[in-house]
Amino acid sequence: MREATVIIPNYNGMVYLENCLESLRGQQCPVIVVDNGSSDGSIAFIKQQYPEVKLICLEKNYGFCRAVNEGIRASSTKYVILLNNDTKVAADFAEKLVEVMEKEKNIFSCQAKMLQMDHPDTIDDAGNLYCALGWAITRGKDAPAGRWCRRDKIFSACAGAAIYRRSIFEEIGYFDEAHFAYLEDVDIGYRARIAGYENWFEPQAVVYHKGSASTGARHNRFKVYHAARNNVYLIYKNMARWQILLNLPLLLAGWILKALFFTCKGMGFSYLRGLWGGVLLARKGEKTPFLAENFDNCWRIQRELWRNLLHFFPR
Repeated sequence: MREATVIIPNYNGMVYLENCLESLRGQQCPVIVVDNGSSDGSIAFIKQQYPEVKLICLEKNYGFCRAVNEGIRASSTKYVILLNNDTKVAADFAEKLVEVMEKEKNIFSCQAKMLQMDHPDTIDDAGNLYCALGWAITRGKDAPAGRWCRRDKIFSACAGAAIYRRSIFEEIGYFDEAHFAYLEDVDIGYRARIAGYENWFEPQAVVYHKGSASTGARHNRFKVYHAARNNVYLIYKNMARWQILLNLPLLLAGWILKALFFTCKGMGFSYLRGLWGGVLLARKGEKTPFLAENFDNCWRIQRELWRNLLHFFPR
């Protein structure tokens, strides 16, 4: 298990750290905690209670992406496992993830099966899907834990509990720090897919997740703004221009439906502000280069974007 390093971004998460770090003590993996300028005593707690943990202290909250990038660069193992601080892992969690990665060199990432901490009989996340509406879909959310028991391919891995092949970051780039938080895992999974790599889900690797520990409720203004902003940026960045034109009617429909949804929840302005923020971010952000040799990969992704629309229809 020395082939993988566990990287945990932390921001004022001391209330969760003991559960998380204690569960990792049996994994035989080096652990790096990257602290985003916490003021709740997290740093002192880790130093005192978990001296074996490598601690990287940032002077302020730079967000999820900067934190995990610092951890990835500080690691030297073949694989890195990204893990939220509000989690607790099962005994063979890391071993099961490494087993999948060792099967094929074309796998960029593999996500664990995330169960809800307070309701362990319920799924929290079984992999990310992405569709032509421009929506990221959390597969399996709130479904019984007995479902999604087969190892299979997914669009991208949720970075709250997933393993990544470290060498591929050098090829496709690290987590895009312009995201700050939200959809950064879909972005990097999308980039890997364009380059021809795969993302997988492994149900035998189990993680218990508290959820929304840093930002509060499932829907809040911070999350709505950043998710809307990053959604526009993700589309601009990763879809070839012909794909954007092809998907534009569905993308417009997706934005309108979400605007109506969040307006009903009293957060419509936050969503619209986020969309505009995404336009501004796209204007100064970098677009993933479209290479002719990757056309087949992009077309394969496009068919998957259409196919994932079926997720919204009852079976």
